[in-house]
Amino acid sequence: MMSYTGQPLRAEICQQFDGVGMTSPRTRQRLIENLKKQGFLQSGSVADAMNMIPRHLFVDPAFEHRSYEDCALPIGHEQTISHPSTVAMMSQWLLAEKPINKVLEIGTGSGYQTAILSALCQEVYTVERIPELSQKAHAKLHQLQAGNIHFYTADGHWGLPDLAPFDAIISAASPEELPAELVSQLKDGGRMVMPIGSQPQHLYGFIRHGDTLQQTLLGDVSFVPMRKGVAQ
Repeated sequence: MMSYTGQPLRAEICQQFDGVGMTSPRTRQRLIENLKKQGFLQSGSVADAMNMIPRHLFVDPAFEHRSYEDCALPIGHEQTISHPSTVAMMSQWLLAEKPINKVLEIGTGSGYQTAILSALCQEVYTVERIPELSQKAHAKLHQLQAGNIHFYTADGHWGLPDLAPFDAIISAASPEELPAELVSQLKDGGRMVMPIGSQPQHLYGFIRHGDTLQQTLLGDVSFVPMRKGVAQ
């Protein structure tokens, strides 16, 4: 686990990393407006978070000029940073009913979705199986002074049972089937969103009601597979 200070991500810190041209706040605002027009983004709080956070900070320098396009981009280790439209859809589904105090993220990746969660939730627990990605994400979020994030290197299938239950769970990797371990770590009444399957993949939202799950199909997506074990 890495450091935790309790301070959520703040706009005044993010503004220090605003770029120019294709990485400018104006370009980021244009992306947000397009996502709203296309129906991907209805939540005001999620829109504010996405408009605040410099996505270009989480993108490989070779792809910075594409940071505010609605596309996935490679981040190394055969992983990607998700489409902004997908990040918007998943984030607002989690927050549709009530604020989230404690969220578990499976697949830290670039740290961009983690940053969104930091701005929207009280505490973020994020798991990544590739140590180098976890370290890079931690460094970037430390730059942004986001201190309400707990970083772990572990197999995402197993979640963090010692820290359960969680108000919400979000996954940026697709298992073949819904992991029972993650379901057991979701609080009664809690919400979970994740892709499931190989090809095709479908994005599902779940709400736990005691021993049963209410399931909602949110659409077709393309995510990296949820692999087992910790990468060496």
